[in-house]
Amino acid sequence: MSNEKNKMSVVQLTIMTTINMMGSGIIMLPTNLAKVGTMSILSWLVTAVGSMALAYAFAQAGMFSRKAAGMGGYSEYSFGKAGSFMANYTYGVSLLIANVAIAISVVGYACGFLSKELSPVSVAIWTIFTLWLATVLNFKGARYTGKISSITIWGVIAPVVVLSVFGWFWFSGTLYVSSWNPNKLPFFTAVSKSISITLWAFLGLESASANMDAVENPKRNVPIACLGGTIGAAIVYVISTNVMAGIVPNADLLNSTAPFGLTFARMFNPAVGKLVMGLMVISCFGSLFSWQFTIAQVFKGSAVEGYFPKFLGKVTKDEAPIAAMVVITIIQSLLALMTISPTLATQFNVLVNLAVVTNVIPYLLSMAAVNVIQRSENLPSSKIKMTSFIAVVGSLYSLYALYASGSEALVYGSIVTFAGWTLYGFVSHRFDLKKEKINESYDISA
Repeated sequence: MSNEKNKMSVVQLTIMTTINMMGSGIIMLPTNLAKVGTMSILSWLVTAVGSMALAYAFAQAGMFSRKAAGMGGYSEYSFGKAGSFMANYTYGVSLLIANVAIAISVVGYACGFLSKELSPVSVAIWTIFTLWLATVLNFKGARYTGKISSITIWGVIAPVVVLSVFGWFWFSGTLYVSSWNPNKLPFFTAVSKSISITLWAFLGLESASANMDAVENPKRNVPIACLGGTIGAAIVYVISTNVMAGIVPNADLLNSTAPFGLTFARMFNPAVGKLVMGLMVISCFGSLFSWQFTIAQVFKGSAVEGYFPKFLGKVTKDEAPIAAMVVITIIQSLLALMTISPTLATQFNVLVNLAVVTNVIPYLLSMAAVNVIQRSENLPSSKIKMTSFIAVVGSLYSLYALYASGSEALVYGSIVTFAGWTLYGFVSHRFDLKKEKINESYDISA
């Protein structure tokens, strides 16, 4: 029996879900959106609808699924063990890549805060140190992770709340309108270009489901955390980024490495801007900290299911999957070393795009299983139809996001996904043997 005192509360899980989305995604969001202009608010509307559809469907799946927790368990309803493996595998790969990108962001912003310049080799070394620090701090288990996340989230919440509430005093409607479409992009091109950016900001809405084994009363609390975290992040994203676009000229946002620090420097003074930059670094590290725990949970769950080596499923008395954490961080350290190059920024963007594409695969698998999950529980027909429709909306958004990610990311993401089928071949015999035994028993009885 699991130790309830080491599990997260619903508030802690909601905060973790929120920080998984906001902690790293929002830091460079204004700069990335400046590439499109203030018309990116249209992309926010599309992404908000798509993300809420995904969050609602995940919440319903979490309430009624009787299989393993997370997207792997949901996918199994429609696609069997092969689909379950692919969901866990692609999600795990996505987080492996994304966390390295987040760690690089922590180091980069810390350098900006301290006014230091590092060589590519030094950036890689400090990135590896940051990854291991986040991992070691997770050794105390889920409740400790939840407490730390509850603190670090304020590094982003405090500046964003101040900006969203008081930033209107510095807001210029004329400046906002003039930044609508600075590059004169075609309407569909502009919306599609910013869709991939806003999707990156919302990655993590599913993390409540991935941590189902680490929360109290998961059937009740996971849906609350999933929906609550997504709604909170959506409100914060839309208000803060649009207020900022009316305070700082689009060209300045586009060339800024610390847009929130720049905005607060404009609103108050450079010292306040520097302080905000430091708070954002703390928040970004908190996001990495939460994600390192989440990915360990994914690997542990996959090991328990028989997809990954069994030792990855072992936990300590604090229910911390340390073996999985160590293996994950070793792989991430190797990925960090691979980024030692003068074109670090380009490689960072490739990592982010690849993380987005591979993360959407388990979304699609899970959405396709929502109908089957509900039918297995004999829910009312009206309930099934409504939730299935919402899941289809989430699927359409996911497909659109894949298209918007670009051909290069799709190619690399496809290669990584197809490689998963080969890997599944090495473990599929375990499940096939079970099927053969069932079939043999059926034939004898017949």
